Amino acid sequence: MITRKGQATRDRIVLAAAALMYQQGVAGTSTEDLQAAAGISASQIYHYFDDKHSLTCAVIGHWSDTLIGFHEPLLAHLDDIDALRSWAKAIVEAARANDFRGGCPLGSLASELADTDDSAREDAAAGYRRWQDTIRDGLAAMKARGALIDSADVEQLAVALLTALQGGLLVAKTLRDGEPLRIALNTTIDHIASFATTETP
Repeated sequence: MITRKGQATRDRIVLAAAALMYQQGVAGTSTEDLQAAAGISASQIYHYFDDKHSLTCAVIGHWSDTLIGFHEPLLAHLDDIDALRSWAKAIVEAARANDFRGGCPLGSLASELADTDDSAREDAAAGYRRWQDTIRDGLAAMKARGALIDSADVEQLAVALLTALQGGLLVAKTLRDGEPLRIALNTTIDHIASFATTETP
């Protein structure tokens, strides 16, 4: 069983690896980079992780938890389309605060690893499913409150919204411009608004 001190060391390794892999990619992150960033020895890294693959999977889990932690509070109390637009605005502002660099950490990892590491791809896919479920649950709460009509398919709408978000982040990252992200999210939300029981301006 891992001790509290051991857990703190493991967490420090994952946090440092997550930052490095976000900035440099998995392939561009070396053990030496991680040692310097986390202030640890190579033996400490391999005490907690069998290899780079297991560390990468832990990083994917970290970013999944972080993203859900950001989005869930914003989506948990959706009352109407305006609340959904406020969520979209918060996403654009968060990307702008980072000067539209880096894009989505989960998306970046998935893009790098999906064709080369099936286990990591599955972990990233699980992260996407959690994120999609969080969006779906927010839309379902809107529907339960009577803000969306009964025929609104919240599962499909959640897929569309997550895909618009991911694509928008990638284009915004490439262009260093938030407009593609804002337009992608707002256009998808406009579609969701067509299922609103009361149209939101």
